[in-house]
Amino acid sequence: MVHTKAQAARSTAVILVAAGRGERAGASSEGPKQYRRIGGRPVLVHSLLGFTNILPQAAVVVVIHPDDETLLAEALAAYPELAASLIVTHGGKTRQQSVLAGLKALEGHAPEHVLIHDAVRPFFDRAMIDRIVLKLASGADAVLPAVAVTDTLKRGNDRGEVSDTVSRAGLYAAQTPQSFSYAKIHAAHQAAADAGRDDFTDDAAIAEWAGLTVHLVDGSPDNVKLTVKRDLEMADARLSNNDLPDVRTGNGYDVHQLVPGDGVTLCGIFITHDQTLSGHSDADVALHALTDALLATCGAGDIGDHFPPSDPQWRGAASRIFLEHAAKIVRDAGGTIMNADVSLIAEAPKIGPHRQAMREKLSEILGISLDRCSVKATTNEQIGFVGRREGIAAIATATVVYRAPQQ
Repeated sequence: MVHTKAQAARSTAVILVAAGRGERAGASSEGPKQYRRIGGRPVLVHSLLGFTNILPQAAVVVVIHPDDETLLAEALAAYPELAASLIVTHGGKTRQQSVLAGLKALEGHAPEHVLIHDAVRPFFDRAMIDRIVLKLASGADAVLPAVAVTDTLKRGNDRGEVSDTVSRAGLYAAQTPQSFSYAKIHAAHQAAADAGRDDFTDDAAIAEWAGLTVHLVDGSPDNVKLTVKRDLEMADARLSNNDLPDVRTGNGYDVHQLVPGDGVTLCGIFITHDQTLSGHSDADVALHALTDALLATCGAGDIGDHFPPSDPQWRGAASRIFLEHAAKIVRDAGGTIMNADVSLIAEAPKIGPHRQAMREKLSEILGISLDRCSVKATTNEQIGFVGRREGIAAIATATVVYRAPQQ
C-alpha cells in the first residue's frame, strides 16, 4: 500500500472528462465550453497545465467527443510537449460512459489511484490536490472534495411555492477531481454499465452503489464548474485582472583554478596578469555563471548540458559562444532579458579599470542596453582558495520577462 504523498503522486493517473457539448454555455465559434478561451487559453488547457504542474509524473487521459479532434489539436498547438504526453480517447453519449472510456484507456498503465476531473473546473489548487493525494495515501478507496452547503435550502412544489425548508446540516456540494483506487472504481463503473445503470450523476455515486466508503476532504470555493456563458465571462475577467507579468530570476555560480600564465578572460575581456584560468574553454567564469543564470530562467539545464567539457570541439572556445546560445534559448522560449548582473570574487587582477569594458561586452553579447548590465568585484579578504589566489569565482543573476505563448 502507498503510504506517502510523494509515492501516491507517482502512482496516480488523471482523467479529464471533456466530451460534453456544453449547450448551456450557448453556441460559440470556439466550440464547446472546454475549448473557449479564458485568460487567453482554452479552459481545457488551464486544467491540463494545472495537473501537469501539480502532478508532473501522472499519466493524463483526456476524454473528448469524436468530433473534437481538430479542436483539441488547435487548443494544444502552442503546447507540443503537453500534447505529446497525453493519452486521448473518445467519450460516449453520457459522462458515465466517457469516464469508463478513460478508465479503459489507462489499463496499460495500471495506476494505483486515479483522479477524475471535469475539464471545465480550471480553478483547482495544489492544496486541494495535496489533501486528496494524502487521503489516498492513507488507504482510502474513494475521496470526494466537497464544500459544505451554506445557503438555506428550500423545497418547492409544482405550483412554484415553497413546501418546506431543508436542513443543510451535513450537506455538501460535490466537486472534482473525485479520486479512487483505480482498480476498484474501474470495476464499479464496469459493473454499473453491465447492469444497464446510466443514471448516476457523479463517480462518487457509483462508488457508493458499489459499496465503497467515500471519504470527504475540503474542496475549494474557487473550484467552480464553468457551466453557462456568464461563468466563462467571469472566469475570463478573473484571469485577466490577475494576469501578473511572468518575471523570472536565475542564478549562476562558477569557479576556475588559477595557474601560471599571461592573463585571464573575464566577461569577455582579456586582462594581462601573471596567472591564467584553467578550463576546457577560455575559462571565463563570469560568462559561465551568467550562462547558467539565463538557462535557469526557463529550466533549460546548465552549461554542461549544452557544452559538455568532454566534447573536444569546445576546447579553448570563447565563452561568448555559450552565453549567446543561452540568450537564444531564452528568446526562443518567449523571454526578454531585462538585466544581467555579475559579481567577481578575486584577489587579483584589479577589476575596476576594466569594468566599463566588461559591461559594454555584456551589452553587446546579450543585445541589451548598457544600463541593464552590471559588473561588480570584491576580494575574499585573503581567506580560502580565492584569498590564496588559487582561483577566481563568479556569481551571476539574470532577470527575464516571459510573454505568454501565442494562441
